[in-house]
Amino acid sequence: MPKGKAQGQKGKKITLKIAKNSIRISLDGGLRLDLSKMGITTFPNCILKLADVDELDLSRNRLKKIPSSIQKFQNLRWLDLHSNQLEELPEAIGTLQKLFYLNISNNKLTTKNLPEDLSLLKNLRILNLGLNCLDSIPTTLGALKELKEIGLFDNALTTIPKSVENLPNLKKLNAERNPFPDSKEEVQDDPIKRVETLYLVQEKDLCSSCLEMCQSAKEKMNTLKKKTQIPSRKQSFPLLLTPNSSAKDNQEEWRLK
Repeated sequence: MPKGKAQGQKGKKITLKIAKNSIRISLDGGLRLDLSKMGITTFPNCILKLADVDELDLSRNRLKKIPSSIQKFQNLRWLDLHSNQLEELPEAIGTLQKLFYLNISNNKLTTKNLPEDLSLLKNLRILNLGLNCLDSIPTTLGALKELKEIGLFDNALTTIPKSVENLPNLKKLNAERNPFPDSKEEVQDDPIKRVETLYLVQEKDLCSSCLEMCQSAKEKMNTLKKKTQIPSRKQSFPLLLTPNSSAKDNQEEWRLK
């Protein structure tokens, strides 16, 4: 029994044969190495012999560290590391210049341990940093001019740098469930200013003609509001999902469309 427990803590060992059998053809014809949900606790060095793959999926394992040898995957365009136990990333990740998709959500990354060289990924289109322990976002990420989608949800952020908000190609930014300053404080200031020039009276204090005029104006406003009201639509972030709650078994759901 203790032996079985020790094996569970150690995690599954990935051999080169297992890795080769885990290679798939991606939708665009590239090679995809899928080692997700394997119970891996340490980066399998044997896969360095398969460094010519275009996509690498190590998501939903128990990895705590990615080695600098990740730089050997120079053809990598798609890297998924979500739902592990990563506390840091190597600076070498900045050498993956072909990378357009990077998902490192649902880990234990802090702002301090985000590599500066992350800003060197000039071709990055999608970056998911959600569900981590980030208390700020490096302004250097503003150098990722090709970025179209960024996930920052479920962190400890209080602000988002203007350099990130104003990225020229950014179309989707998911920053839900962060402790941003309460906007209600700003709303409260407004009524206080209005009280200086706004006089409130009860209906019983109005003459019949004034009361009729006010009621008529109110009815017109309500009618106009109903005509112009558009049903609210919940904003969708198909590629920036929260892995723990809605991750798909089919990893194609996470791909760029």
